[in-house]
Amino acid sequence: MSQPMNFKITPGQQDLDRIERDLRFHPANNDHPETLTPEQIAQFNRDGYIRGIRIFDAGEIAAIRSYFDDLLARVLAAGGDSYSISTAHLKYGRVYDLLTHPRIVARVVDLLGPHAVAWGSHFFCKMPRDGKSVAWHQDASYWPLTPSKAVTVWLAIDDADLENACMRFIAGSHHFGHLTYRPSDSSEHNVLDQTIENVEQFGSAVDDILRAGEISIHSDLLLHGSDANRSHRRRCGLTLRYCAADVRAHMDWNLKGVIVRGVDPSGHWANPPRPAAD
Repeated sequence: MSQPMNFKITPGQQDLDRIERDLRFHPANNDHPETLTPEQIAQFNRDGYIRGIRIFDAGEIAAIRSYFDDLLARVLAAGGDSYSISTAHLKYGRVYDLLTHPRIVARVVDLLGPHAVAWGSHFFCKMPRDGKSVAWHQDASYWPLTPSKAVTVWLAIDDADLENACMRFIAGSHHFGHLTYRPSDSSEHNVLDQTIENVEQFGSAVDDILRAGEISIHSDLLLHGSDANRSHRRRCGLTLRYCAADVRAHMDWNLKGVIVRGVDPSGHWANPPRPAAD
């Protein structure tokens, strides 16, 4: 079934306000990284993101893109839209495989520590000239997780550049904690439902230009967004969400969490199996 455009509305704000959350940035502390360089870890701590990391070669990402093309066609035929493929790892085995892919997980654990959970997967697919922007926002504002030890991996399914509205970051904005936002209204054509204004006071804007098969990784507190795609080219990315295993999830979000490295001795995260269907 079709979902409303403001799909990222998860818990209501009143529900989130009732949860005591630690919304401070927790720096990565890793003297012996497995895959990332010390310079990349230092950049993540300083700027809140790293980018341009090659994960899949041309043949691999072509196969992933072909899979997504078919999946999108099925979703559209069923009445959905290009933004409605959410929590996809609980429905589609191929997405589960990407969420748990060892090359991606290796980068994530260098930032989050040796015990890590993957809990989210969502295609952000801007069709050619779709006219929708993603206003400046923080992921942590939407998530009933605490403490704020979580990251988003953005896997480029298509090339993402200035022409087709790549994602943008405000470097260093994660150091300011949880920021005040205002609700968006329908006239703004915002894919989400929150807008943080006057972002230039928090840092400089950086374009997250990626080639297909590359990823960026950003903190859940980093300000980010993207303009409307006014080009003739599609811009699809798969967002993959991870947190440290000691993070607590409220409102049953722990049911989404897959242990991708280490252990969860508390048993908080449900660790669902790979779906049989692709």
